[in-house]
Amino acid sequence: MSFAELDWPALERLRERFLEGAPSRGPYWTSPSELESYDRTYGERIGWKWDQVLRELELRRWQPPPRARAVFDFGCGSGVASRRVLARWGAQLESLVLWDHSPLAAEFAAARASREFPSLRVERATAEALAADSGIGLLVVSHVLNELDARGLDLARRLAARADALVWVEPGTHADSRRLGELRDELRGSFRVVAPCTHTQPCPMLAAGNERHWCHFFAPPAPGTLADSDWVRFGQRAGIDLRSAPYAFVALERAGAGGPPPADTGLARVIGRIEEQKPGARLTSCDAAGLARLELHKRAAPALYKELERSREPRVYRFRREGNRILGGEPA
Repeated sequence: MSFAELDWPALERLRERFLEGAPSRGPYWTSPSELESYDRTYGERIGWKWDQVLRELELRRWQPPPRARAVFDFGCGSGVASRRVLARWGAQLESLVLWDHSPLAAEFAAARASREFPSLRVERATAEALAADSGIGLLVVSHVLNELDARGLDLARRLAARADALVWVEPGTHADSRRLGELRDELRGSFRVVAPCTHTQPCPMLAAGNERHWCHFFAPPAPGTLADSDWVRFGQRAGIDLRSAPYAFVALERAGAGGPPPADTGLARVIGRIEEQKPGARLTSCDAAGLARLELHKRAAPALYKELERSREPRVYRFRREGNRILGGEPA
């Protein structure tokens, strides 16, 4: 579908609904063309977030454990999340199972995945599959938290209990990020935390006194997007800043699923944006010791300052500190 063919009334209705952030009262997709318009625009923007998440997992030398040969996409929508996962790890994955409360969406996602990955076994989840207790491999969840009612959230928990690994991505809002942090802590007993955390401690965001903080990051657009006149016009009409896409995520691997044991890495994850201030910058860092507001003076570590300022990679660093002042450091 070209940008000229977009169903704008449908896109505007969907955006209003997503911004409302209320639990879903039932399927809201109405036609394949609506799903196609979404997948081409808002779905592609979600794909940029998944690209950045998968890039971070790659930097951390993580991939699904050997026994996770299947992907289960929960609340699949147009299927952009599972397609990004398959594009990255498809050589080791054998099947894709899709579930959405909208049969129309699940059908669209299955058709797109089958077209892009013709050798992959693709199927839609049945009621029996949802109720089973067998393993499901890699569970993929994307942009559903603010739509789930209590019953939907319970289903997500039950699926997580059957997964060998889980990658869950949400919008980078304060509310969604903190809810995801609560789920991360809830699952921490059965899973080891892979990312974005550099530690296995309870989420520091949820500690008393940190209520204003939330774990969020920014994904760059695909190369060439900002110079593409179609995307520029879309961003202007939709009221979206295309320069970056805020997101929150968590990646977990079941204890004993085949990956290396957790280690005290000494690494820190930079949270949110870096604030430019004279004579340097301030940033929020999360590591095994908790949250910290750190200062980096440009003259103290000019190379690190430039790296932090310009890098579009996930910001995972080993800092050398004196109190809350950064003296130097290296990216992971």
